[in-house]
Amino acid sequence: MSQYKNAPSSGPNVFVVDDHSLFLAGVEAEMGSDVSIVGTSSDVDDAIEKIISIQPDVVLVDVHMPGGGGKTVIERVQEIRPDTRFLALSVSDAAEDVIAMIRAGARGYVTKSISPEDLNASIARVHAGDAVFSPRLAGFVLDAFAGSVPDSTVIDPELDQLTPREKEVLRLIARGYAYKQVARKLSISIKTVETHVSSVLRKLQLSNRHELTRWATDRRIV
Repeated sequence: MSQYKNAPSSGPNVFVVDDHSLFLAGVEAEMGSDVSIVGTSSDVDDAIEKIISIQPDVVLVDVHMPGGGGKTVIERVQEIRPDTRFLALSVSDAAEDVIAMIRAGARGYVTKSISPEDLNASIARVHAGDAVFSPRLAGFVLDAFAGSVPDSTVIDPELDQLTPREKEVLRLIARGYAYKQVARKLSISIKTVETHVSSVLRKLQLSNRHELTRWATDRRIV
């Protein structure tokens, strides 16, 4: 799903990614004239394609969606357009979600309880290059990078060995996709998929696809 709104505005151009159509409609209705919504999408792959094409100033992205969620959107877009600025917006205020999005490349993270005025202000700050967090969420970020949040909930050294593409292949394989399906979904060859899987197995010291699926499931990254 994707739709566009071209209302004039002196504020930043914003693309919104969320798999709830009512939320998308509400954002467009409530954001006012401080920003211009230049596109919306409820699908990860569609969002990636549109963001790369439209090049918005700021992408407002949900965390949990089918197909890899906001983290996948950020990682895939930044492979092509590394200067794209993302602001995560979610119902979740879990520490692991906050840190995962920041590590992926989001410039901020706010919850969906935020007021339209504060959301507009947060978008403007991200557009200006600032980092933005709700007060409680900022504490998670500071604790994590100070080393006081357990690695098991936030930072996984094994997962950090993998490239963004290897992580995407890992998630798809763990969800049960065949190599041919992964190749089609990521627009790469089957041979490239096989190469990525071999690399993932080697880096994670796993023997087969079954162990890979169990490893990903245990870490809730499927």
